[in-house]
Amino acid sequence: MAAAVLLRRIPAARAPATALIAARSISDSTAPLTLETSVPFTSHIVDPPSRDVTTTPAELLTFFRDMSLMRRMEIAADSLYKAKLIRGFCHLYDGQEAVAVGMEAAITRKDSIITAYRDHCTYLARGGDLVSAFAELMGRQAGCSRGKGGSMHFYKKDSNFYGGHGIVGAQVPLGCGLAFAQKYRKEETATFALYGDGAANQGQLFEALNISALWKLPAILVCENNHYGMGTAEWRAAKSPAYYKRGDYVPGLKVDGMDVLAVKQACKFAKEHAIANGPIVLEMDTYRYHGHSMSDPGSTYRTRDEISGVRQERDPIERVRKLILAHDLATAAELKDMEKEIRKEVDDAIAKAKESPMPDISELFTNVYVKGFGVESFGADRKELRAALP
Repeated sequence: MAAAVLLRRIPAARAPATALIAARSISDSTAPLTLETSVPFTSHIVDPPSRDVTTTPAELLTFFRDMSLMRRMEIAADSLYKAKLIRGFCHLYDGQEAVAVGMEAAITRKDSIITAYRDHCTYLARGGDLVSAFAELMGRQAGCSRGKGGSMHFYKKDSNFYGGHGIVGAQVPLGCGLAFAQKYRKEETATFALYGDGAANQGQLFEALNISALWKLPAILVCENNHYGMGTAEWRAAKSPAYYKRGDYVPGLKVDGMDVLAVKQACKFAKEHAIANGPIVLEMDTYRYHGHSMSDPGSTYRTRDEISGVRQERDPIERVRKLILAHDLATAAELKDMEKEIRKEVDDAIAKAKESPMPDISELFTNVYVKGFGVESFGADRKELRAALP
């Protein structure tokens, strides 16, 4: 099924196959297109947004490239982990790319995003680069967290991306705190706090939502429902898996999280609502192709037929590819060339990231305490001074 149905096209004669430059000029068009989301939004105590989404040929091609880049990065990370170049925990995002890309298309870098440990692609969407991503995954100095955070702790403060958090659900109260700061400073911006269906039963989530509703904070709680919290199906963990209704007194919206245009429309709607009225819950109906983490094969609690079925029918990249081809925005060969370029870009980034050295041993003592307080580190017997922390 295509991600959306075209309602109105910009009249344009199709360029001959030899006129590659002319074909590219069509692809770069910023003329508006109106498209319809794949399925209707389902809402809770709020009128849903329109299914008609405004986009452009250029934006559709950007969606394709960005999601393809994320997919390739995660596949490469899988290989690096198996080669033991990435150690520790590693949670991959392939299949869920439309959430990161659609959300970014609806907001600005002045808005804040905070998420859990499946954070690599959100970092890229916020403007992060491949080299710092792979360097961080491999624990190198050039990493976005100086090689000290690893897979679960990506961070980019200059784009208001606040991680990357390993404690299940703990990022949601922090996100509501960011929203409190935004309202206090009268910034007219919002915070998107992402969590999975596995974290949706956390008590701290409801506590944070309650105070956000009381104070009408511009907080958007985004449940990325990939249907399996670790290896537990949602229906086995939640009496009510309609997560968009979980706010009770807080409005909610269920979104096809595999349709990048639907995500864009929902996030635009949510931001406007949150700034004017307070929090809202978005449930993104999405799917992860890999297991929960690298130790999970992802096939013991679901069938391979289920995974391949989602790939065939709902894959976010293939949906956009079909749209682009159906409306002559690029040729199949051009899209294949783009994917080849992406593969090389990822390979080059990995090679460069490998050149970065590991953090110096002294980094064990930095970013722990406030500088300038003369904190000293002693041995276990409290007699021998081991180090004076900076």
